[in-house]
Amino acid sequence: MSLLLLRALPLPLLRTFILKPFPKTTRTIFSVSASTTHNIPNSKSPQPLSHTNNNSNSNSLEWVNRTGFCGHLSTDDIGNRVRLCGWVALHRLHGSLTFLNLRDHTGIIQVTTLPDEFPDAHSTINDLRLEYVIAVEGIVRSRPSDSINKKMKTGFIEVAAEHVQVLNAVKSKLPFLVTTAEDAKDSVKEEIRLRYRCLDLRRQQMTFNIMLRHKVVKFIRRYLEDDHGFVEIETPILSRSTPEGARDYLVPSRVQPGTFYALPQSPQLFKQMLMVSGFDKYYQIARCFRDEDLRADRQPEFTQLDMEMAFTPLEDMLTINEDLIRRVFLEIKGVQLPKPFPRLTYAEAMSRYGSDRPDIRFDLELKDVCDIFSDSPFRVFADALKSGGIIKVLCVPGGAKSYSNTALKKGDIYNEAIKSGAKGLPFLKVLDDGGLEGIPALVSSLDPTIKDQLLRRCSAGPGDILLFAVGQHASVNKTLDRLRVYVAHELGLVDHSRHSILWVTDFPMFEWNDSEQRLEALHHPFTAPNPEDMNDLASARALAYDMVYNGVEIGGGSLRIYKRDVQQKVLEIVGISQEQAEAKFGYLLEALDMGAPPHGGIAYGLDRLVMLLAGANSIRDVIAFPKTTTAQCALTRTPSEVDPQQLKDLSFQTQ
Repeated sequence: MSLLLLRALPLPLLRTFILKPFPKTTRTIFSVSASTTHNIPNSKSPQPLSHTNNNSNSNSLEWVNRTGFCGHLSTDDIGNRVRLCGWVALHRLHGSLTFLNLRDHTGIIQVTTLPDEFPDAHSTINDLRLEYVIAVEGIVRSRPSDSINKKMKTGFIEVAAEHVQVLNAVKSKLPFLVTTAEDAKDSVKEEIRLRYRCLDLRRQQMTFNIMLRHKVVKFIRRYLEDDHGFVEIETPILSRSTPEGARDYLVPSRVQPGTFYALPQSPQLFKQMLMVSGFDKYYQIARCFRDEDLRADRQPEFTQLDMEMAFTPLEDMLTINEDLIRRVFLEIKGVQLPKPFPRLTYAEAMSRYGSDRPDIRFDLELKDVCDIFSDSPFRVFADALKSGGIIKVLCVPGGAKSYSNTALKKGDIYNEAIKSGAKGLPFLKVLDDGGLEGIPALVSSLDPTIKDQLLRRCSAGPGDILLFAVGQHASVNKTLDRLRVYVAHELGLVDHSRHSILWVTDFPMFEWNDSEQRLEALHHPFTAPNPEDMNDLASARALAYDMVYNGVEIGGGSLRIYKRDVQQKVLEIVGISQEQAEAKFGYLLEALDMGAPPHGGIAYGLDRLVMLLAGANSIRDVIAFPKTTTAQCALTRTPSEVDPQQLKDLSFQTQ
């Protein structure tokens, strides 16, 4: 057959011509659990494996072609010859037979031996260890009825091995067992998992998480590009430092001694300049870097879905993002989110929940009781109100029976309040007869009228408990927000079947920085103020919006300032003079003077979003190679020292 004709053939047919066929004979294979026989023409099978003995000590390298995948086999394949490659996930002896579970990226299939018919394959399988990399060739058949495993996708079938080849052996002790790690009573410590990440990623849950991440990104790309005409544009990684709220990672320049690049905390300014450039809809799966203290949902390098749109009013911006997230949840989790998403203003969220990212799967709301205690003789409350503070209450239904006085005075719930910065935890219990019990001085300060007003305001009844926080607005909200979430989980008040998603809007433009005694941007200084508040920018509301899912912020954005004079005024309010602005953002200010269109955008924390979709506890479980909480890579042992010559090339002095 000519080469041109071979090139024109489809791949499966081409493989038939290229691979050396089995001898053209027919074998009759009997299924252990079936009464029928299957005549298999061996000429349709690929070239047999060249070795059946254990060649793990061989230095040869071989690339074996496979005809299928472990997790894709089904009862439709019974009687077919297959060649599979993967890892030994389980190995066991049963009488004269040996069984193993073979695992690849699609799942697991059981492989059994035929010692009388294929002794070499049987011998090789007997010598295998867990996580050996092997190739198996054999016939798919039904399992015996007493060994069917309905919990496995492939639990009705198995492969009877005729040829087995060891492609690579395991020559060192495994730090943990991959297959049993999911069900182990004592879970593997995270530092061990991160140190041996390649092994950890073979685990079923980790494979699922990484594949889920891929599916989410793939779906997002298709939605933005195919449905809305977004264009993906890459922005620089080596840029200059900008005030994004965290420390920058700096990269010294060799060719410009004494100067530094900064790794981007976000593509904020570049995406705005893309709007000035005339690109109508931009997006990017962007890598970002922040040198900040870490926790379960933070990493020094992270990924965000970054979007920006020109000529898009606020309502259109929210609608397109609602549709995106609604379709992601439907596609990935089969969950139908509401249409439209509920909304809370920042002021409403802080007043009712003490948080700008409230979890509303449970109904605990805070109540302001300043007016009720305006003339209170209770000194703690009176002093707080006199100094301009506030008094708020969290009513916990049934809490009086759940928390003893000791727990409220020095137990876990008290410690939660102290951790939030509170100096104490005033409380009142509503008794069965309607009386009150708690701090004696507080109880004695309540006359019948004040008591009735308080109970009505809080909708409190017998068995309930009232938790108080007093002080400045920020500290009071912080304390009661922490207590609200704590008691909800402690008392089982969270409805885990609900999916609470909402927008929080109308953020303040600025917040006060006590340590630096100045105003600073609550989001960033490029956020547009509400046009209704232009006469008093210092107290203006921002055209900003955050998307909150189950109490976690998954995305946030704003409409942007697109006029230079407004941008300069905002920068001055946060303490950046015109000279400093020109030095730091001259390129942006210049672009705003060249016909910048009205525009806005949003960024989603992709790692955090996937973590929530996967039901994981940490974003480290949805990142292939994450850093530890000390910003180190346990696998590659970075950061690390470098060769002194490299430092010399960068004009750094070495000792």
